[in-house]
Amino acid sequence: MSMIPRMYYGGHSVYEPYYQQQAVWDPFQEVPHGGSSLVAAASPESRFELTKLDWKETPEAHVFKAELPGLKKNEVKVEVEEGRVLCIRGEKSVEKEVSGGSWHRVERSSGAFVRRFRLPEDAKVDKLRACLERGVLTVTVPKKEHKHPPKRTIQIHVQ
Repeated sequence: MSMIPRMYYGGHSVYEPYYQQQAVWDPFQEVPHGGSSLVAAASPESRFELTKLDWKETPEAHVFKAELPGLKKNEVKVEVEEGRVLCIRGEKSVEKEVSGGSWHRVERSSGAFVRRFRLPEDAKVDKLRACLERGVLTVTVPKKEHKHPPKRTIQIHVQ
């Protein structure tokens, strides 16, 4: 029989060696996306939840896909800044409050967002295309063709 009393809290004894480390509250565990929401909340232009975006490179183009649920074409703007910086911005407006009733929970975000990407040297920014379909914005930036100089064989002379 042990002389040390067993006190259980949440299935763990306070005398277990690693219980103290596990019991420490970590505020970042409660923040989704590794803290990106903190950054989004801090920036006035990013109140809209950080826009999810994928960038894929194919042999022919750079393809960007952004999730923009609920946004209309006139609420999104795609621009090229400084010659090679792709800028995707938009604003989701807040619904007008109808009198009568009170909200119990509001999770849908609203406000402005902006995402910028420096495009590689091989991007044809003048041929950029954008399409918004079912809440997904697809931006396609074709790539310049790489012109390889013709191969030249060099003769080796023996002396």
